[in-house]
Amino acid sequence: MSGKVYLIGAGPGDPGLITRKGIDCIAAADVVVYDYLASAELLKYARTDAELIYVGKKGGDHTLNQDGINALLVKKAGAGSVVARLKGGDPFIFGRGGEEIEELVAAGLAFEVVPGVTSAVAAPAYAGIPLTHRQFASCVTFITGHEDPDKTESMLNWQALADTGGTLVFFMGVRNLPNIVEKLRQFGKDPKTPAALVRWGTTAGQQTVSGTLETICGNVAAAGLKAPCIIVIGEVVSLREKMQWFENRPLFGRRIVVTRARKQASDLVERLSQMGAACLEMPVIEIEPAKDLSALDAAIENISGYDWLVFTSVNGVDAFFSRLHALGYDTRALGRIRTAAIGPATAKRMNDNGLNADIIPESYRAESVVSAFAGQDVSGKKILLPRAEGARPVLPEELSKMGAGVDEILSYRAVQGQAEAGELAEALKSGQVDMVTFTSSSTVKNFMALLPESGAKQLLSGATLAAIGPITAQTASDMGLEMDVVADEYTIDGLCSAIAAYYQKKAAV
Repeated sequence: MSGKVYLIGAGPGDPGLITRKGIDCIAAADVVVYDYLASAELLKYARTDAELIYVGKKGGDHTLNQDGINALLVKKAGAGSVVARLKGGDPFIFGRGGEEIEELVAAGLAFEVVPGVTSAVAAPAYAGIPLTHRQFASCVTFITGHEDPDKTESMLNWQALADTGGTLVFFMGVRNLPNIVEKLRQFGKDPKTPAALVRWGTTAGQQTVSGTLETICGNVAAAGLKAPCIIVIGEVVSLREKMQWFENRPLFGRRIVVTRARKQASDLVERLSQMGAACLEMPVIEIEPAKDLSALDAAIENISGYDWLVFTSVNGVDAFFSRLHALGYDTRALGRIRTAAIGPATAKRMNDNGLNADIIPESYRAESVVSAFAGQDVSGKKILLPRAEGARPVLPEELSKMGAGVDEILSYRAVQGQAEAGELAEALKSGQVDMVTFTSSSTVKNFMALLPESGAKQLLSGATLAAIGPITAQTASDMGLEMDVVADEYTIDGLCSAIAAYYQKKAAV
């Protein structure tokens, strides 16, 4: 049976701009064929067993030419595979999607087209340029900027383009910008007409250069702007000065390494990305169950014998409930046991599992739990403390001094993550990193283990270092690293706020 091809517009770069249908098609595909301009983040929606094939083309460097791509789609679909063909922007707006469909039609293969957000609309919008405006432009024209300036005759009606009172948007025209400007001026376009180029629109690498037809070529050359760019010409460009928003975000353009375990990194990556940062995920730890779970299982089997259940992290909650459910129990097994949690994130994860925290200390560290217990009569009480291997001994020691019987059970461990040491070192060495974030002592230790011992400090000399709290910062200090940013509130939101405040203060100097 023949397969099927979904021709999907991947959007302009921001992975959030793909359609819901596009995501569903990626998730259903046996094969994903993707372009240079399609965000690699979209590949996370693909099945783990899907075949991923890169066919990017940029600046004359073609992984596979268009005929080869056409043949590949026919081959894969003809063999019975469901193929997700990811194309940057919209496949039918200067995306050569029509050519690919023609080949599928000729081969008698099934296909669907999933439109995407074209960069012609999205890049100007993210640059603060509305393509139409009642006072400035009532029409917009999309034009290829990739015509060869040495051609004897252009296919474009330059007189009509120069005469239009609307907005002109050129694709793929940065190399041909001088010729575009010359043609428009030659056919009567006012040299004072505002113009702008937007590079890598909608991404953390977005760069906008504006001017007029008189000045834009010089401004672009001075900025060193290269492809991929969208060119916008028209009076609406003048609105950018008061409408720009994307490039005004507090962390715009900052390249920040996230060292958290990949499964836990999404909230930090999302928050930093919302503030404009480009996040480089380098998971230096992964969370695994403890090697021996027999003690945890025995504690759960005898849970009715405990008076208190104390969680110090989200991972502790996950590890505990994973075993609780594996043993055939649910929250009802906890009976009247009282609970304590370090931090709102831990308390929320407890609540997600149907359990409320009776004690949430004011600050999010073990010492604060001890203080919170000062008002409780725990003498002679039994406390279950499921936690990580290598955790600080403060909590069990202090609770024991208060007369409690504490069973500290190893329920999970942080092991070396999947971050590539070579990739990490190269990113630091080449200056691609503005900041490295640490969310636990384990991330510090495992991060340093990836770097060459003799050259670690040198590699980190150009990067700002940020810690989620004083315990993490102290671990770093013990290893010879000094944190530039230490959050006052030991949460992801607290860390992000501290990072934003650091850069805001730096910009004000």
